[in-house]
Amino acid sequence: MDAGEARYELVISVDARGSGQYSDAEKPLMRRQIYDVLETAFAQAGVGRNAVHLEDRGDGVLISVPGRIAAARLLGLWMTELHEKLRLDNRRERRPLGLRVAMHVGPVRHDSEGISGDAVNLACGLADSSVARHLLHREQADLVLAVSESLYREVVSPGGKFIDPDRFSSARITLKGGEVTAWFQLPGRPAPALGQQTAPGTSPATASGSPGAEEDGYEGGETDGDGDAAYRAGRDMNVFRDTTFERSVHIGHNIGTDRRKD
Repeated sequence: MDAGEARYELVISVDARGSGQYSDAEKPLMRRQIYDVLETAFAQAGVGRNAVHLEDRGDGVLISVPGRIAAARLLGLWMTELHEKLRLDNRRERRPLGLRVAMHVGPVRHDSEGISGDAVNLACGLADSSVARHLLHREQADLVLAVSESLYREVVSPGGKFIDPDRFSSARITLKGGEVTAWFQLPGRPAPALGQQTAPGTSPATASGSPGAEEDGYEGGETDGDGDAAYRAGRDMNVFRDTTFERSVHIGHNIGTDRRKD
């Protein structure tokens, strides 16, 4: 295929929480767990490992999925399987693995070194956003999912098997390419409480021009495991502390065994 030819694919960016806190001896174990949960989820979702492109990113993985595999399968069944596998593995881990997963569909170019394009940049930016980091840190969750506005509108919003749009919350965030709207979910939990994210070094009040805007935004606070600024919610936001959430019933492993491999 011509390296200059772009094709529409689902891009998935996966990053590990607090990778900088792992020692050199621990990092191979962390990476092994990342690949194990990803590949188990692909198998359970009936997506052949050779059907997807996968690039190692040290403390994460960059994935592209061809258009012949429905994005709804990755957003629904694959995410359900990923969360379940990660949740079960973390029960026996001394240091539970936390993952930030982001998805976007757009033109992707392949060459001998990997994939590139604005769709790749957006997916990676969403996974690395302070909102995704903050949610994973604040809720001590196993997994946070971020999706682009277009993916939410076209695939999440209509709903479907294992996809509940009511469990997503939107936020306006600033990435390297400018401001975008993204949607965030903590699998197995209610829609997360979110506020406005502001650019680094800018107070929420300054960003909005409203004297009371600090009540809606994130305020600088403690750092997360990666050394980046974490955030605490403004005063009018619901912050879940000492709250027990009832997890969704997992039924992914109970579907029939006659699934077609892509």
